[in-house]
Amino acid sequence: MLLLAVLALLLVLYLIFRDFLALLIRQARSPLRTLSGPPPTSLLTGNLAALHDQENTDVVLRWEAAHGAAFVYRGFVGGRRLLTTDPRALAHILGRAYDYPKPGFVRESLAAMAGGDAGLLVVEGEVHRRQRSILAPAFTAAHVRSLAPVFWAKAGVLRDVWLAAADAAPSPSPPSPSPGPGAWTPPAGSTRIDVLSWLARATLDAVGEAGFGYAFHALSTNEEDEQDELARAFADIFATARRFRVMTILQAWFPILRRFRRNNAVMARATATMQRIGARLVEERSRAVLAAQTHAQTDTSLVAGDKTVLGRDLLSVLIRSNMSAPTPAAALSSAEVLSQIATFIATGHETVASALTWALYALVRAPAVQARLRAGLHALETSVRAARPGAPDAALRDALTDAVLRDTYLEHVLREVLRLHAPIANTMRVAARDDVIPLSASPSDADAGGLGLPPARDRAGNVLSCIRVRRGDIITVPIQAVNKSRAIWGPDAGEFDPERWADGPGTAGGKEADGRRRVPGLWAHTLTFLNGNGGAEGNRACIGWRYALAEMKIMLFVLVRDLEFALDPATVIEKRVNVVTRPFVRSEPALGNQMPLHVRRHVHALPALGAGAE
Repeated sequence: MLLLAVLALLLVLYLIFRDFLALLIRQARSPLRTLSGPPPTSLLTGNLAALHDQENTDVVLRWEAAHGAAFVYRGFVGGRRLLTTDPRALAHILGRAYDYPKPGFVRESLAAMAGGDAGLLVVEGEVHRRQRSILAPAFTAAHVRSLAPVFWAKAGVLRDVWLAAADAAPSPSPPSPSPGPGAWTPPAGSTRIDVLSWLARATLDAVGEAGFGYAFHALSTNEEDEQDELARAFADIFATARRFRVMTILQAWFPILRRFRRNNAVMARATATMQRIGARLVEERSRAVLAAQTHAQTDTSLVAGDKTVLGRDLLSVLIRSNMSAPTPAAALSSAEVLSQIATFIATGHETVASALTWALYALVRAPAVQARLRAGLHALETSVRAARPGAPDAALRDALTDAVLRDTYLEHVLREVLRLHAPIANTMRVAARDDVIPLSASPSDADAGGLGLPPARDRAGNVLSCIRVRRGDIITVPIQAVNKSRAIWGPDAGEFDPERWADGPGTAGGKEADGRRRVPGLWAHTLTFLNGNGGAEGNRACIGWRYALAEMKIMLFVLVRDLEFALDPATVIEKRVNVVTRPFVRSEPALGNQMPLHVRRHVHALPALGAGAE
């Protein structure tokens, strides 16, 4: 009897600690143990605390300078993880995305955030390929262009809210005759606004309408309006996203501990709400699509692709694409469709709000750029108006959309914003099989092929031309560090300078004739939207990148056109990474994430541009 009890105890312990035992065994066998890297600062958490604060310390670039463009840092109980800023290595990893999927604990965290484990962010392999094929029609350039009226409308509402707040602000007190050193007086007619919270509301409203034809009313200023149920559920889910804590790390490696999370009840209620409302939206949109298709077949005046008839929101396009799948097995299941709703909200809301917030921050830190951008946008609009005298607002906005999306300087500003302030600072991958990752340098060419990156070395100091990885080895892709690499972008890599793009994207990315200096990114030679230049096979690039860029350009046009932004020079803004990179004020940590800017009306001679109601 005692023997059976002991065996049962051992079996329970094995089930609880098998992942931990597998980690220890893998560490002992991993070829990564031969690489150079920073010493761990903790036996339990290795270098994870330092990496978590990387946005404020540039620790990755300091590690790169000391240990090369590929090195190991330590994770849980000293586990070795590969981190590389080498473009050739990154192209290999990202271009073979199905050989380098997300680690299980990352997928579990994303599944909790996105309301299920069947969404595009979470699934891998053939399931991901099938889902992406079904979802692709919703994110084509033409379809994203058709969503522009939604972006104009939400940008106009947000602008009007900020204008009203600025116009109602009391006049500032006159400065004292002898202000102290460093004293700063807010611009006359301005008011302090946390632009982060308002931009999050605007992008939530936009993704609700553009994604599902759903009205969140997040921009409503009526105090009697109750917060939308779905908005509240999503806020609860995102608020509980895991922060850096030892318990979070333990839960990643010991799944049984996840049962004791303090937020489990909140997450369960929020997920149930999202599933219930999501199911209703899918049912409503499916009925509408079927009815519209039937009507189109019996009325020759209607075409199947008519946006007015069939609906242009992303969910309607997804449902039409799903219905067109060649076989039932190729279509998305109900659970998969529901998971995409939460995924769309997460990626189309928080990431875009973060990017827009950092865009305004970059502009207040560079007043000359802000002024030049505003003048250029005014000139652009004046030209469009002159070419269409007397055009109604809808036609004018339609023409402005094309002009704004093509505007060179706005494109350069946005490229520089997303280079310096990527919403996602880094991502992780795991080797699905044993592999050899090539590097730019070689023992006979320690200058990384002329790139200037410090070469990777082993612990004996030997220059490496490749790195062997074993199945299960974890790899960190430091998106933001690569985007700010001095070797790639020059000594001013940390500076906000839209002019670096003026000579074309090749020189901005430092591309050589053989292409080795080119960052293997989807857009603008940055890793902000990932890619690896791997094409359709295994491509885990952001599927909604066109949506994000179009919304950001239109939002910035409307806001910068009519508003001026400033920041107290004494206010120190730092970055806090919790899924996405958000700002906080160093001197006001208790207030949480915020971006307090002083906003005032910009007086100009252009006619009023409506809020964009159709």
